[in-house]
Amino acid sequence: MIRSSFIFLERIGQQLEEDLWRQGIRDWDSFLSAKSIKGLSGIRKAYYDRKVREARSALYNFNSTYFKSLLPQSEYWRLYDFFKEDAVFLDIETTGLGWHDDITMIGLYNGIDTKIMIKSINLDYKAIKQELEKYKLIVTFNGASFDLPFISKRYPNILPNVPNFDVRVAARKLGLVGGLKRIERDMGIKRKKIVEEFNGGDAVTLWRMYKATGDEYYLNLLVEYNEEDIINLKTIAEHCVSNLKKSTLPALGSPP
Repeated sequence: MIRSSFIFLERIGQQLEEDLWRQGIRDWDSFLSAKSIKGLSGIRKAYYDRKVREARSALYNFNSTYFKSLLPQSEYWRLYDFFKEDAVFLDIETTGLGWHDDITMIGLYNGIDTKIMIKSINLDYKAIKQELEKYKLIVTFNGASFDLPFISKRYPNILPNVPNFDVRVAARKLGLVGGLKRIERDMGIKRKKIVEEFNGGDAVTLWRMYKATGDEYYLNLLVEYNEEDIINLKTIAEHCVSNLKKSTLPALGSPP
């Protein structure tokens, strides 16, 4: 989808982008091969050609950072298909919702394996930084408002300078509203029986019970809960990307 995108160009909004698609300019290659484009002066076309070539070079060098400041955050979903092999699904657990609270767990899922980093066990600055530096795209649910600011406050300068695809924003465009658990139910996604009724408040309680008793039963439940969050997040993210592509480019079929 990113190779069919033009909204990163100056003065190109969604309406002008759709005008380009309707003219048959369906991707960067067709833009560059067109000698002229209706609505663009020759000077502006030449300027955009340079910018498109620059974007293409950045993309093929897997430089996701290039697009972070150029794309609106609500359009980061367009990067997913290209960078999904280098994406990480992230979710945190905390001692509460206040900014004075602490991170108890950071769950990471690369689409194959999960890595759960737990306070006082394997959660430290160096380990988080080394792990996150592997990825070109961070995928979260409400992470732009909660998870990533929380991580930045607790661990300054630890997050890589890559886009954050916040699935909550993408889901809202499709009429999927509410929290992650509600969207899971709306989509028919089933959690493991042992944690299917848990919510964020229960996650806080599980951590407190673990710290109070030392019983790893509570910790293991919290790990299960966090893993369900990040694994199901991938399913929801891919559903959103697939359907947003269909709604964004109805006349062009499957974009590059």
